[in-house]
Amino acid sequence: MVKSKSKESPSRKLMHTDVQLHVYGVPFSLNRGLLAARSSKLAALLKENDEDDISHLLGDIPTDSETFELVARFCHGFDIILSPDNIIKVLCLAHYLGMSEIHSTNNLTKKAGLYFQNNVLSSWNKTIKALKSAEIILQQAADLSLVDACAEFIIAKVLHNPSLLGEPMRNITTADDDSENDENVYKSNVKRRLFVHDWKSEDLTLLSIALYEPIIRAMVHREVPLEYVASSLFQYLSKWVFLDTKREDDDPSTYTRNSQREIIEAVERLLPQKRGLIPSSLLSKMLQSAIILDAHTECKNGLETRIGKQLDQATVKDLLIPAQGYAKEEQYDTVSVKRILKNFYSNYESTEKSGLVVVAELVDDFLAEVSSDIDLKLNTFLSLAELSQAATAGTNRNSDGIYRAIDIYLDRHRYLTDWEREEVCRVLDCSKMSPEACEHAATNEKLPVRVTVQILFSVQLKLKDNVTKRIKRGPDNRLLKLEEDEEDAKGTSNSEEEMMKAEMEMMGNKVLELEKECHMMRREIQRGSSQHKIQKEKTSMWKEMKRKIGCMTSSHETNCHVKKKKVHPR
Repeated sequence: MVKSKSKESPSRKLMHTDVQLHVYGVPFSLNRGLLAARSSKLAALLKENDEDDISHLLGDIPTDSETFELVARFCHGFDIILSPDNIIKVLCLAHYLGMSEIHSTNNLTKKAGLYFQNNVLSSWNKTIKALKSAEIILQQAADLSLVDACAEFIIAKVLHNPSLLGEPMRNITTADDDSENDENVYKSNVKRRLFVHDWKSEDLTLLSIALYEPIIRAMVHREVPLEYVASSLFQYLSKWVFLDTKREDDDPSTYTRNSQREIIEAVERLLPQKRGLIPSSLLSKMLQSAIILDAHTECKNGLETRIGKQLDQATVKDLLIPAQGYAKEEQYDTVSVKRILKNFYSNYESTEKSGLVVVAELVDDFLAEVSSDIDLKLNTFLSLAELSQAATAGTNRNSDGIYRAIDIYLDRHRYLTDWEREEVCRVLDCSKMSPEACEHAATNEKLPVRVTVQILFSVQLKLKDNVTKRIKRGPDNRLLKLEEDEEDAKGTSNSEEEMMKAEMEMMGNKVLELEKECHMMRREIQRGSSQHKIQKEKTSMWKEMKRKIGCMTSSHETNCHVKKKKVHPR
């Protein structure tokens, strides 16, 4: 019989055993003859050594105490129970001990091999369980091609039914704050799991990255649809990285951090390159984890490049990457965002400028979000804004978004000098502001005086242009017809010419009055008037100008608020 000496008194005499073995600290007392009858390796060792304890001769034995006890019971004639959880370990140990048909008929290697072929390599669940159990003896299992056999079966099943990897991800592009979105993007189909016969209760996420990576790489090589591969990759990250990632100050164990870092670097290498296949929200989540875990620079750069290539599909939330480290100076990692922007612009190949406009508006919204950070540097704000402005030069995109960001930044950074406030406003194109934004700016005491005056001049030029266009059109807003009778055309031409001269003269007088009033306002400011007086004067002048131009019919129309989404700070 197989006996464990740890369960008996040390003084008890062992009557039916004549050799002792210690496997990972657990002592076994075994019959020499029965061991030699089944194991060619033990037979040779026992023949050459008369010692009672031969443990030191089996220092490289590829097993654990539970598997060794199972094999020893087989040697002593007991029935053993094979399962997916122990079959690969039993096969490796049987091969190590030389338990082949050449040494003894009906030996363990044949018995375990048949079980592996017929019972394990016919079931998705059992194959994955068997692979999982092989992780502690991975090299020995690989040498016997047991890992390759399991991997080949899994790949063949996935080629026939890719949904075994999980349902394809949904690309969420709306700015939804629902926290369940990220999980639902790559969640398995519950209905399929309930009604498909023998649906997998186990999946590849159970495997270590050392087993998972080569299997996924082989699937990609065998052209398994990439949307299913991507789904499996993010299920894997969800299980091993996303749920357990911690910040540096939480002091996670070094082993956990190193393991998670290895996983996220491996998954980044496996990610398909196809644009739009993986939602930007998940790529952003992965990048944040890589930064927290201090992953290799190549890994972080790869994720930034992927996000950059599809930045026109991203949301503001995807760019709000928290800064890391004890010496962090800003709330968000704006340096990473700048690299993402540069990746987008350098990879943008479309002749249409719509994608550039979308990203420029995204940057405006991002700036509005981060501008409330009291630690956001002026140079950082300007560099992001300039990237956006330069890319959309020549388009009709309005400046309301950047104005809103400037307004928030000036409000949160009241300590800025006059020169610095001028620098902040340098990226604002006053000629592209909406009427609502212009009216808000005219009463905005945070703006430098020069910018306010510039906005007012921009407004009057727009008004002048609009009046000129109206003069050139008929009373029903259509161009004058030239095909009419020559005499009527001549009379009409003279009449219209006189009317145009009169209205142009009147418009010129109004413009001169406006310029004079703006000049008076600037001179009053330079004389050192109080801020309250300046604000009051600016407001009254704005109202007066609108009244004179004819844009305001009554006093109750003076309040023209800008929509919060576009202009007001949050």
